[in-house]
Amino acid sequence: MSPQPGPGRPTAPQAAGAPDARLLTEAVTRLRRALRSSIRTDYPWETLPMAQVELLQTLAEHAPARVGDIAARQRLAVSTVSGLIGQMMTAGLVTRTVDPRDRRASAVTLTDAGRDQLAAWNDAHERRLCEALRSLTEEDRSALRTALPALLHIADLLDPDRTS
Repeated sequence: MSPQPGPGRPTAPQAAGAPDARLLTEAVTRLRRALRSSIRTDYPWETLPMAQVELLQTLAEHAPARVGDIAARQRLAVSTVSGLIGQMMTAGLVTRTVDPRDRRASAVTLTDAGRDQLAAWNDAHERRLCEALRSLTEEDRSALRTALPALLHIADLLDPDRTS
């Protein structure tokens, strides 16, 4: 007799996907950690904390944006985002202006320096990934190319702000 689903026990559909989910989680976690680590080793100028990078990425896609909207997108507290924005304003990466839709509120946008920093960050990561991809066999590169649409689809499914 097999155990019944219950607290801490996955149902059959979850159990069927669990090994894939576990391996994908491990792969994504290791890849992010390796990228963060290698970028700071190979490019010591890259000192931007991940929270700020993610905020720059959000603003690149959705600016101008209110602090509350950014906090909701990032799933962070408004006070946390406010603090990050303060640091980034001091660094010259973002600016705060009056929200054109509601003059009582402020909106945050990237500065040219913020766009440049994000572009440099993206370029450095792409260079690191290109180096790693070149060292793979053609079979592994082909498997990766085949998997990319599914990985992007998973990202869309997990992102409630995206519509598929």
